Amino acid sequence: MTFPANAFIGTNLDDVIRWAAGQPRTVAVVGLSSKPDRPSHGVAKALQAMGYRIVPVNPAYDEVLGLTSYPDLASVPGPVDVVQVFRRSEHTPPVARQAAAEKDRLGLRVLWLQEGVVNEEAARIALEAGIAVVMDRCLYKDAVRLRR
Repeated sequence: MTFPANAFIGTNLDDVIRWAAGQPRTVAVVGLSSKPDRPSHGVAKALQAMGYRIVPVNPAYDEVLGLTSYPDLASVPGPVDVVQVFRRSEHTPPVARQAAAEKDRLGLRVLWLQEGVVNEEAARIALEAGIAVVMDRCLYKDAVRLRR
């Protein structure tokens, strides 16, 4: 499946969710914790087991899930299909600005804000940069649902 042409029209579009979650992609996980009890850790580990290539992004760690952790998106070597954000809603606009700045270098297609994370400013920043947006959804849950 190719990336849908209408992906940049709005947020939480079915075509975008199917594209991002329908098969393994490269996912930069912003806010990925090394603590096994944290949702970011469990989701990233489960996605990794499903074949997704995980790129940890968290300045607090050098390594997470046996992988090099990068302090920010500007430090991530490409390519990256999806930036998945495990940060509180109020902290997502700076992530969206980084994603917009790194979009072409990384080949970034989707900014995915995890369940419970919604920020219209972050969505606007990403959409204006031509990055599709998914908010308040779990990439892992959608990946499981699409494989049934």
